Amino acid sequence: MRALSLFDAAFIAAESRETPLHVGSLLLFRPPPGSGPEQLAELYRSCVDVKELRAPFDHKLVYPLSRLGLPHWDRDPDFDVEYHVRRSAVPSPGRYRELFVLAARLHGALLDRSRPLWELHLIEGLRSGQFAVYAKLHHAQIDGMAGMRLLRSWLTEDPGERDTPHFWSVEGRGWKRPKPAAAPVGFDLASAVEQARARAALLPNVTRAVRQALGSYSRPAEGRMALPFEAPRSVFNTRVTAARRFVAQSYSLERVNRVKRAFDATVNDVVLAMCASALRRYLDELGGGVPARPLTAMAPVSIRPRDSDDFGNAASAVLVNLATHLPDPVARLRAIQSSIRDGRALLSELSFDEVVVYTAIMSTPVLGPSAFGLGGVVPPTNIVVSNVPGPPNPLYWSGARLDGMYPVSAVFHGMAVNITVTSYAGSLDFGIVACRHSVQRVQRLIDFLEDGLAELEEAAGVSCPEVAQQA
Repeated sequence: MRALSLFDAAFIAAESRETPLHVGSLLLFRPPPGSGPEQLAELYRSCVDVKELRAPFDHKLVYPLSRLGLPHWDRDPDFDVEYHVRRSAVPSPGRYRELFVLAARLHGALLDRSRPLWELHLIEGLRSGQFAVYAKLHHAQIDGMAGMRLLRSWLTEDPGERDTPHFWSVEGRGWKRPKPAAAPVGFDLASAVEQARARAALLPNVTRAVRQALGSYSRPAEGRMALPFEAPRSVFNTRVTAARRFVAQSYSLERVNRVKRAFDATVNDVVLAMCASALRRYLDELGGGVPARPLTAMAPVSIRPRDSDDFGNAASAVLVNLATHLPDPVARLRAIQSSIRDGRALLSELSFDEVVVYTAIMSTPVLGPSAFGLGGVVPPTNIVVSNVPGPPNPLYWSGARLDGMYPVSAVFHGMAVNITVTSYAGSLDFGIVACRHSVQRVQRLIDFLEDGLAELEEAAGVSCPEVAQQA
């Protein structure tokens, strides 16, 4: 039995029917030459034939009274792998459009809390000849970097390799079997006091960081990190329903790298600038106008140690000024760069444990209102934009090439759109999730992302022989 961290438990407390807080990924595979329709059936049989699972895939939520009723993970003695691994199919005519609708429908459904909190769907019926895998896990179990490590423990760079261990199997590559946890014996006062003392020792630096962040309110918005509740209200900042819309698209990483080099920026800087341009164009054409104050974005930052193979969340976040009030794309990019530097500099002054406490405090405006049903009343920020680095080389599953990996993340009351991007094998794969009822025509954001990249290319004077390819 294992207690959830404060941050992980927040994702459990903040979840509701309208705001499922799992994260997912839609993977597109191209079968190897010569394979027939039986391949997917064989892959499914290999998935459900796993005999021993790794944590957390065989763990469910429990609330032991001996531990004050707080949520813990414990092994599920009645685990049924066939409940978690399923076969699905897109309806005719089997376009990507139908695949995205199916992924959105699957993503809008809550995970069953009486079971381990994950599902995997093998999806057939695409007229492209590909098949897809949609996987979702609760955000209390995993963050983006941990998810990428799971993917690497499952897939291989060798197209000839077969029978690769699945990521939920104890045989998965790069995974160490955890030491058995001691059985809980009731509330331990001495242990609780010691933990409280250890956390109290973190407070001076954390308090200084919070005070430093909040003190930024007195400075002009350009050139510093954004802060909670600076966000102007927009069509993205409303209460959401459980209905979801999902769209995806891939961009050449080399296009982004050319812009990055021209402006001495990072890939993440360019991604945020593309998103800022897309949001600005969307609001101008479909959302009632661009606010006079800049939109802000919550950008997660991984703090996971390189040698960590643990599950749960190890991430903080920087609130970024997207400078959407600036019409010039270069000035917008520069403001974004400065805002990110300011936020990262603050985090760099804290230890790992201090960052965890700081993150719990600063994320309260996002997750706290949802836990009490108040989300969407006052937007702490406008949108979530997340960038998760992925593998640079092509990956395979039993000979099937992974053509693209498209993140399917979570939206909250007050933040009805989430844009997440992963890099993979020379491309940037964008996944956009939105509340279907709150944000209309979300697919237009895909077109506007292309426009945002093109305007930066024009400003940089670099050519763009490639064009974005929709998934």
